[in-house]
Amino acid sequence: MYTRGVTGALVDTMDEGDWETKAPRCSMPAELHHPYSKFSDWKFKLFRVKSMETAPLQREMQTERAPLSEAGAVAPRGETTGDLVSLPGSVMKLCLGGKSKENVEGPGRRVDLKLQEMDTHMNHLRCLCRLCGGALRKGKGPEHEVQGLLDEASRNALRRMGCKASSWSDVILKVFKEDVTGDMETVHPPCFCQRCWTLAMRGGGFCSFSRTHVPVWRPHTILCSLCYPKKPSLQRKGRKRRKVPRGVQRLAKRSRCDVQDSVATVGEKRAWRTGSEHQQTPGHRTWVRPSVQRARWVKSITLCQKEHLNARLLSEEFPVDFLNSVTCQVCDHLLSEPVQSPCRHLFCRGCIAKYICSLGPHCPSCTLPCTLADLTTPAKTFLGVLHSLLLFCPRDGCAERVRLDSFRAHCLGHQLEEEAGGDRSSEKSLYNLLPVNKGGRPRQHLLSLTRRAQKHRLRDLKTQVKVFAEKEEGGDTKSVCLTLFLLALRAGNEHRQADELEAMMQGRGIGLHPAVCLAIRVNTFLSCSQYHKMYRTVKATSGRQIFQPLHTLRAAEKELLPGFHPFEWQPALKNVSTSCHVGIINGLSGWATSVDDSPADTITRRFRYDVALVSALKDLEEDIMEGLRERGLEDSVCTSGFSVMIKESCDGMGDVSEKHGGGPAVPEKAVRFSFTVMSISVLVEGEDEAVTIFQESKPNSEMSCKPLCLMFVDESDHETLTAVLGPVVAERNAMNNSRLILSVGGLSRSFRFHFRGTGYDEKMVREMEGLEASGSTYVCTLCDSTRAEASHNMTLHSITRSHDENLERYELWRSNPYSESAEELRDRVKGVSAKPFMEIQPTLDALHCDIGNATEFYKIFQDEIGEIYDNPNPSKEQRRSWRAALDKQLRQKMKLKPVMRMNGNYARKLMTREGVEAVCELVRSEERQEALRELMGLYLKMKPVWRSTCPAKECPDQLCQYSFNSQRFAELLSTVFKYRYDGKITNYLHKTLAHVPEIVERDGSIGAWASEGNESGNKLFRRFRKMNARQSKAFELEDVLKHHWLYTSKYLQKFMEAHKNSAKALQATIDPEEIQETQEDADILLNLPDF
Repeated sequence: MYTRGVTGALVDTMDEGDWETKAPRCSMPAELHHPYSKFSDWKFKLFRVKSMETAPLQREMQTERAPLSEAGAVAPRGETTGDLVSLPGSVMKLCLGGKSKENVEGPGRRVDLKLQEMDTHMNHLRCLCRLCGGALRKGKGPEHEVQGLLDEASRNALRRMGCKASSWSDVILKVFKEDVTGDMETVHPPCFCQRCWTLAMRGGGFCSFSRTHVPVWRPHTILCSLCYPKKPSLQRKGRKRRKVPRGVQRLAKRSRCDVQDSVATVGEKRAWRTGSEHQQTPGHRTWVRPSVQRARWVKSITLCQKEHLNARLLSEEFPVDFLNSVTCQVCDHLLSEPVQSPCRHLFCRGCIAKYICSLGPHCPSCTLPCTLADLTTPAKTFLGVLHSLLLFCPRDGCAERVRLDSFRAHCLGHQLEEEAGGDRSSEKSLYNLLPVNKGGRPRQHLLSLTRRAQKHRLRDLKTQVKVFAEKEEGGDTKSVCLTLFLLALRAGNEHRQADELEAMMQGRGIGLHPAVCLAIRVNTFLSCSQYHKMYRTVKATSGRQIFQPLHTLRAAEKELLPGFHPFEWQPALKNVSTSCHVGIINGLSGWATSVDDSPADTITRRFRYDVALVSALKDLEEDIMEGLRERGLEDSVCTSGFSVMIKESCDGMGDVSEKHGGGPAVPEKAVRFSFTVMSISVLVEGEDEAVTIFQESKPNSEMSCKPLCLMFVDESDHETLTAVLGPVVAERNAMNNSRLILSVGGLSRSFRFHFRGTGYDEKMVREMEGLEASGSTYVCTLCDSTRAEASHNMTLHSITRSHDENLERYELWRSNPYSESAEELRDRVKGVSAKPFMEIQPTLDALHCDIGNATEFYKIFQDEIGEIYDNPNPSKEQRRSWRAALDKQLRQKMKLKPVMRMNGNYARKLMTREGVEAVCELVRSEERQEALRELMGLYLKMKPVWRSTCPAKECPDQLCQYSFNSQRFAELLSTVFKYRYDGKITNYLHKTLAHVPEIVERDGSIGAWASEGNESGNKLFRRFRKMNARQSKAFELEDVLKHHWLYTSKYLQKFMEAHKNSAKALQATIDPEEIQETQEDADILLNLPDF
């Protein structure tokens, strides 16, 4: 509904004289009428009350025909002629009661009694004061509209006394304690008198110094005291009539005289009205058609002439039937906020509401029962047609054609142009009329009070709301208060805030989801104080709660961390508690009984292994269910036979010392044990092979490597490492012999786990399997070859070592049953010197293999630059000069800065054809250059086999040629570069040449099972430690473990992917006018790397 602020554009363009020539709405075809209307016609004819109509006189009938013929001759566009009124299907029989024209109006076309009585009643109301009930003429002053705005003089006077109200409804509510915002024209008077205005001004707009009794206004009835203030006595004629009681409202003399004709019955008086100006002659009154008079009375009920648009504004001439479908059945204006009745008639929402409240709950068109609750929204197709209608702008000088849905904005633009060009001195003068404190304490606004004062002032309202909530809503006081606030926002046309509040009440929220806020905090490494500062800044800047508070994030964390979901093991795990709700625990539990009762010299925190696996599976619940659907497997059938493949990784993180933190003196070297869910498969009944329903797409990413245990310990400390990881190994062994029962997708399913310890580097493998260090004579952790044997035979070797065999050799080393010497015993056990405490899958660490081979090539390049094949015993100074020349060349050609220790990035750039070409420029012999190029070419052909995730699919040609390439590579090392590989070879070169084909044939891949994901997580430890700096290293380690787990959550990663444009949306919320389309400007508040 359009507001009164644009009344200049929305004024009804119909002249007063046009009412007589305007016919009602066109009739509908008889076959479209509901049979109920014909039954009502027959019923009314049968039981017609003779007193309601009188046969017209002959001269009256002649008087009626003349205007009708004139009106029929000139019918304006969009209206029908007067003859159409008499058709049986006329929709103007609506007007009240579904009675046909012949039944109600009779042959003399009399007007409907009910509308006439309502019009008379409203004329009476216009003569009375809304507040005191007295006649307006007795106020001896101007009249004031109850719903109107304050005039200039009244507003200035109230401003001086401290009242900032802008409308009379606010003043009346404060002074007379009467809410007039819901007044109806058919029940309440629209104005109040000068005396009530004086009382309001004397009280300063806050209170009244005299007692005023506001009458209770009732709807019009048969015994209405306004329409029939004096009832004739039922006794004999000579008796005096009784006096009217005091409480009955009296009419003014003038209004009583004017009403005498209108309250008469139809048989006594006829509805007359003066015609147009050229027909107004003394003693002559023009007869008005009943349909026109009826339309006037209906419009006097709705009062929408200044708010709804007239059909004459349409830019094209449409058929009459189409006009009937887009205009209101009550007010004949274009539909505004259209609603549809159960009988499929269309009305304006406000018009039908006032009509039903005034004249009863029935449809104006067909008289079928119709209440406000039965009204529905029309079809979207019809609304699209309605809103696309083109209208002429009624403003002078504007010939633009505007769509109906943008008509209001167009008219508001005209109004803003007028205000911009006008003088605003009257508005500016209001700032000089602020209240002056002349000694008394003014009443403060509610929002300016303290919380205690607010409670004191609202104590009565709070009690009433609580009583209502307990009685009607089951004690839900919050919902009642939110609903009241929502209605207040709607009443003030603050629909944007109302929509946000309604969304929050419905659970949709107005800001970001808590999981999104948690993902933002974890992925941007924000501490609690930093996030809270950002939360307050955004809320204060935008006025909206975009981010969720910290307590909401903590509640969201609980569902993602281990220890939240219930589960069961069948059979129960041996020596493991059956409790499901176990969070972060101390990794030193049981230390005193494990290592000779020595005091703990480390700090460690971890999750229980089985609880962590349950949380990881619940994090993958959506992926599991999606995999079942993609494979066409029925969800309810696949409840058992799930197999989960787990990759375990463990690596030292080096020096992680920080300046902050207290506690015992512990080594500042840390070790992390983590795992990765590689794949999930299910064996369906009747099938021989398992079907893979989940496969980790990025197995070497830090996002998929979930931390299990963090400890401050040196990875070389075998005893401490054994004691800390001993419980983890025990839990792992227990899970190998049991199956997990967990609810996934609403059904209980069973899972079996298969653990493969492949994510270890060379040093960690030797620690866990109890082998000698890397410089040992026994060069390989996969076979029993010595370094000399591996150099003489570089390719023909097979995997012979296993965890069980290493345990047997350790028993031989410990007991020495044959009483052998140290060298003989060492040769018997093949380098085993400690007890293996964790089973390792024999494999090759692809990441460290690249780094180790790149280091070896770097040394070969130095030797070739110095021509060491001719100078077998160079000095240290010569070697330094060769290295300096190589570093300078690589810096100039490859932009590689020298490093103290080889790393992965340097190795990837060095091991290329460009790198070897840069080195060949320093080698003088062309033969040696060709040997270097061939050696690098063979290496680059072999590298994809152990680096790819699935070599059979990604590089099948290199996989087939690997044996030939490795044989040629070994031949070059043993001939051209014999000076370096005569009797010795490095660990990684030996594994690269001898064991890669066997590992690929057994496992299918080497790169997917590498430790690269665990290595990539090293930098995360330092960042999370800075993010959660606390006084105690123990609590600090708990925070690092918790946030690292959240960082790897698939659930949060999906939210981050779905809301990757949240920073741009946040900028639009805070400053929507300055938002730009470029991505650089989207990160004004946060530097989010994932956005």
